[in-house]
Amino acid sequence: MNEETGTMLTRAQSLAPEMIRLRRDIHRNPELGFQEIRTAALVADTLTEIGGIKIKTGVGITGVVGEMGDNEGPTIAIRADMDALPIHEENDVPYRSQHDGTMHACGHDAHTAILLGAAQLLRQDMMENEWRGNVRFLFQPSEEAFDENGISGATAMLDDGALAGVDAVIALHVWSTNPAGEVTLSNGMSMAAVDAFDAWVRGDGGHGAYPHTGSDPLAMLAPILSALYAIPSRRINPLFPSVVSLGQIEGGKIYNVIPNEVQLKGTIRSFDPEIREQLWREIERALKLSEELGGSYELKITKGYPAMYNDPQVNEWLRAVVTDLAGEATAQDMPFGMGAEDFAYMTQRKRGAMFMLGAAIADVIERSHHTAGFDIDEIVLPLGAAILAETARRFVTGTIKNL
Repeated sequence: MNEETGTMLTRAQSLAPEMIRLRRDIHRNPELGFQEIRTAALVADTLTEIGGIKIKTGVGITGVVGEMGDNEGPTIAIRADMDALPIHEENDVPYRSQHDGTMHACGHDAHTAILLGAAQLLRQDMMENEWRGNVRFLFQPSEEAFDENGISGATAMLDDGALAGVDAVIALHVWSTNPAGEVTLSNGMSMAAVDAFDAWVRGDGGHGAYPHTGSDPLAMLAPILSALYAIPSRRINPLFPSVVSLGQIEGGKIYNVIPNEVQLKGTIRSFDPEIREQLWREIERALKLSEELGGSYELKITKGYPAMYNDPQVNEWLRAVVTDLAGEATAQDMPFGMGAEDFAYMTQRKRGAMFMLGAAIADVIERSHHTAGFDIDEIVLPLGAAILAETARRFVTGTIKNL
């Protein structure tokens, strides 16, 4: 660990109480996508208190952008998401959500607190050192959901110019099931493209005692389900990862009435753009089996986030910082999995990368993301802030090359 890096981590650790306070404040007061009014105000007020930061509010509807630097050199952006999820919290903790049915079940409260900590660290560094660039702080709304027009927080901020003039963008995501303090990096396509589908299989319906008099959409499901679940293993090249999963099947209301319609809802995951489109075609192909059995179908595919690409060079910047801060063993290279992130829209526009920061609580419960028992070990907040701040510091002081 060199002296400068050690100073950054030490300073981050001194900010731990403030980052924990901010994280718990946000956790108690969760807000859903594009409703982050209070959270955005807290962010703007905190940036104002830090000082030396140009602040814009209402970016991407409820997002906040802050910027500091010399305005002449290159610019690196750091992104944190702010929105919560429609989940009722079950944790018995002092900072439990005060809004029934809404909670921070994915760690965005931690991301926001970490980025505010990084802003404080960088403000102090800018007052002490010569910068040749700028740092832009992106506090993004609605990572978890689209609005009625199919817009997520990242696309809304991009439409408002949040990445204009930016040369690179970085982000982190806490991971509640990885060991606290472990940093995971992945080059290339690291999180999946995600699409949703709604399908309706239709028949005649009728009395359960006389099934031969009409077509039964429930009976049609047997071959359709087999065909759907066989898509990744039998229709897609096994060298290309893909997932087709059903999350809901609904049809019928009473034991002796054959319904005339069954609805299916599912998710589609992929990395390769051509495979993504093939999956759409294969799902329709499976549903066409209903026509061979005397029925019909309707399919609606809702296109979601693209696959997230992590630039290998940006990952090298992050890896070097992690190694200097916490030792080489802390940085683990492995795929993130088939989850999805709208940060992918940003790395489509600018070279960038996201890393995962392990934040598991050492107890008997696995506090998985998007569950009512989700929580993190707050001990990791200073490390996350130090990694982001030190990477940005090296960028604006010219330590990082190869732009």
